Amino acid sequence: MSFPGSTPPRLRVVAIGDADSFVKWAAHLVDQVDDISQHLLLVQTPLVVSDAQRDAALAGTRFARHPRSVTRIRFSEVTSWLAKDAPDVVVLAGRAPFVRLMGREIDRLRRRPVVVSGLPGMSIPALRGALEYRRHCDLMVVHSHREVDAFERLGRALGVNVPIALATLPFAGRRHARSGGTDLVFAAQALVPAQREDRRRVAEILRLAAVADPTRRVVVKLRSRPGEVEAHQERDGYTDLLDNAPENLIFSFAPMREALDTAEGLVTVSSTAAIEAMAAGVPVIALDEFGVQPAMLNHVFTGSGLLGGADDVVARRFRHPDPAWAATNYFHDPRDSGWWAQVRMLVAQRRRGDLPARVVPAERGGALHAAWHRRQVLGAEDTTFSGWVASIAVTPLLAALARVRRRRAGGADAVMDDVTLAPSPLVEPIRRRTAASPRIR
Repeated sequence: MSFPGSTPPRLRVVAIGDADSFVKWAAHLVDQVDDISQHLLLVQTPLVVSDAQRDAALAGTRFARHPRSVTRIRFSEVTSWLAKDAPDVVVLAGRAPFVRLMGREIDRLRRRPVVVSGLPGMSIPALRGALEYRRHCDLMVVHSHREVDAFERLGRALGVNVPIALATLPFAGRRHARSGGTDLVFAAQALVPAQREDRRRVAEILRLAAVADPTRRVVVKLRSRPGEVEAHQERDGYTDLLDNAPENLIFSFAPMREALDTAEGLVTVSSTAAIEAMAAGVPVIALDEFGVQPAMLNHVFTGSGLLGGADDVVARRFRHPDPAWAATNYFHDPRDSGWWAQVRMLVAQRRRGDLPARVVPAERGGALHAAWHRRQVLGAEDTTFSGWVASIAVTPLLAALARVRRRRAGGADAVMDDVTLAPSPLVEPIRRRTAASPRIR
């Protein structure tokens, strides 16, 4: 209770995540808000961040300055932890099935928080699964006027009524001019491009760029160290494809902000690192070597002035974005970012009893489907007998259906849709890269 003239208590915000990109997103999103009490829960799943990934994700945030505000936790402990902590707001930061599973745990709480979810980077095109799995959150956060329009249109088409809120992409911030860097930084992605021959082509372009000027470095910025996992599992890693590269081509696991400190320019197919680079004043090439299409997730760069081919990369013809494109895509006026104002309004509604709970319904396949879903998100962390039975009974059927869908879609259906589940230990062991390189820093 607050009294006239007293300072209202700070809102308690708890972010819950597992995978690297989502942890980074949640930490920096929450860090945008002043005068709150905050905590971060890292749930043990097959995708959970290592200590090194955690430190890189939290760099520059209040979480990094206050390590006790970060807790590693088992899934079985989440509900009791939340019941005791009683947060006002929970930010669910994970792939779509993770969000739905955590939503079921929140449904068990007597004192229900406002539930916020979102997507950790560029989200054009708006994907059906990304919206469907978050339809039971009180608010979904995206990061550009274009994304707000896209998800609102998708919601109307699907009959999914999820409030969409705009936030500044947390690790973008304001742009500023800079110069002096000499590195060509390549932001690697796990699944884009997907085909081995295309990834070989990217590797060759980077090799040619290194050979073209031995006095300047080509830095391949990787997301995970050997033995670590990511939100999307990488096949045909660049450490393997570039095992005989020139000495001035190196691999880096440093946080992106550190890589950009020495960058002349950044190259990527469609990584959100492009936005981080632009925010830091670093020019960009969005590689269009494989076309501009949904499977490459680079349609968002149409009209940006950033698209370029192999010759542009080798010649280091980096470019800055078109101002009109930037205003619609991720560099809007910060005053337009009203997500936190919407959160506060939702908290007030819930306290008055005016905000109905968006409860996750029972799985259409019943208890067996629910057990399978839990097992697929948690992997070996799910020690229930029902999860083991469900994985044996349901996984082969769903894998067959997925193969049929991919054949019908020509292999390009939602290549980065975060509905894709983590590999189960009973189906496909997580592939861990073990090869090290003297050119890795």
